[in-house]
Amino acid sequence: MPPTLFTIPLWIDLTAVAIGAIQGAMFAGRFKDRRFDLLGIAIIGVTVGLGGGLLRDILLGGVPAALQSNWYLPIAGGSALLGMLLQSLFNRLGPFIVGLDAVTIGLFAALGTSKALAQGLPEIPSLFVGVITAVGGSALRDMMLNVPIAVMHVGSFYAMAAGFGSALLVVLFELHVDITIAAITCVIVTTVMRILAARYGWSLPEQRAIGSWPRWRRRVRPATLRRRRTHD
Repeated sequence: MPPTLFTIPLWIDLTAVAIGAIQGAMFAGRFKDRRFDLLGIAIIGVTVGLGGGLLRDILLGGVPAALQSNWYLPIAGGSALLGMLLQSLFNRLGPFIVGLDAVTIGLFAALGTSKALAQGLPEIPSLFVGVITAVGGSALRDMMLNVPIAVMHVGSFYAMAAGFGSALLVVLFELHVDITIAAITCVIVTTVMRILAARYGWSLPEQRAIGSWPRWRRRVRPATLRRRRTHD
């Protein structure tokens, strides 16, 4: 088997954390009635930026990477405050932020999946860890804000994009492809799927019971319908 641990430079990891924290602050800024103070915004930013990685390391039974460096917490908190202060600017940069966010999801998915594989987890649990790493921060954010969890509702394609990317990484790993190439492929696929979903409004079908699915019925011509009424 090829080496299974995919690593990225610290500055790229911190940039991904900062993007997540900025988006967390921008999301919290929509709730004007909540009256968040600076500490509240910083906590939400830390949760979104670091939540997925914290959940990943807890699932894998290790010390969270965010607690092994002095950089992660200040970067996440500072980026959240920056997102709050410059919210109008970041709103105008919407498509650019969406693109960066898509890359971030791909990076987190690749890191989570490869780390699980490196610790000897089977393929499907490794895929699960990758998805949790990618979307865990936003799920924790929604629980903190007491709003419906976005990744569980129609209109969100975060988890599916991360799932496709993580699954592809696992398949390439099983085919003995170099882990770096497999991880980069995961990032690209996840990023493209997330951007296309945002552009074209992709989503999974809404839940419904079997009996509520549309039924195909033979169309009755108007002339035939009139004859039936006449005979009646």
